[in-house]
Amino acid sequence: MPQLVLWDIDHTLMATRGLGGHLWADAFEQVTGVPLREQADVTGSTERVILRETARLHDIPYSDDLFTRFADALGAAHVRRAAELRERGHALPGAAAVLAALAGRGVHQSVVTGNVRAAAEVKLAVFGLDAYLSLDDGAYGEDGDQRPELLRAALTRTGTKAHDAVFLGDTPADVAGGRAAGVRVVAVATGRTPKADLEAAGADAVLPDLSDTERALTAIGV
Repeated sequence: MPQLVLWDIDHTLMATRGLGGHLWADAFEQVTGVPLREQADVTGSTERVILRETARLHDIPYSDDLFTRFADALGAAHVRRAAELRERGHALPGAAAVLAALAGRGVHQSVVTGNVRAAAEVKLAVFGLDAYLSLDDGAYGEDGDQRPELLRAALTRTGTKAHDAVFLGDTPADVAGGRAAGVRVVAVATGRTPKADLEAAGADAVLPDLSDTERALTAIGV
C-alpha cells in the first residue's frame, strides 16, 4: 500500500467550468495594467510558467516580483469569488468518496498542482475536499516550473521515497512528471485527454473517472 497519495486538482478532482480563466485574466490585468489578449497554453503547466509565457506574448518583462504579485492577486480573486466558484464549479463524481476511503484506510494524502497555493486552498475548501488532504505537505505553483520539481518537493516535505508514492492526474504532462520523479502514476480521463492517449503516455493505470471507488482504490494500490 502506498504511504503517500498525491493529487492534481483541476480536471482530476474538480472542474471550475470556465471561472478559473476569468479569475486568471482579472489577476493578470490587475498586476500588469494590461488586459489579457491571449493566454499561453495552460495544459499541464504551472502558474509560474503560464504567467511568464503570457507576459512574453504581451511584451511584458517577467520577474519573480511580478509572479509574487500575481500569485497574491489570483489567490485574493479566488477568495473574493468563492461563492461563485461553488455555484459554477463542482467536485468531479466520486472524488470525495475516493479521498474519504483513502483517509479511512490511513493513507496520507496531499496535492501536487500548478495552482498557486491560495487558489488551490479555496478550490478544495469550496468543494469540501480539503478535510482529507494535508495541504502543508503538498507542492504548488510557487514551488517550481515543472511537475517533476513539484513532485520531488512533496516527497521531500513528507520524507517519502518515490516508490512509496502514487500521483493522480489527468494530462500527459502529469504522467511524464510522475515518471520523471519515479512515482507510480494513475491517470484519470476526466480532462481533455482521452484514455488511450494517457495510456500511450505511460501511465501505470488509467481510470475513466473516479465514480467507481473500489476500482480507483485498486488502481492506486490500496
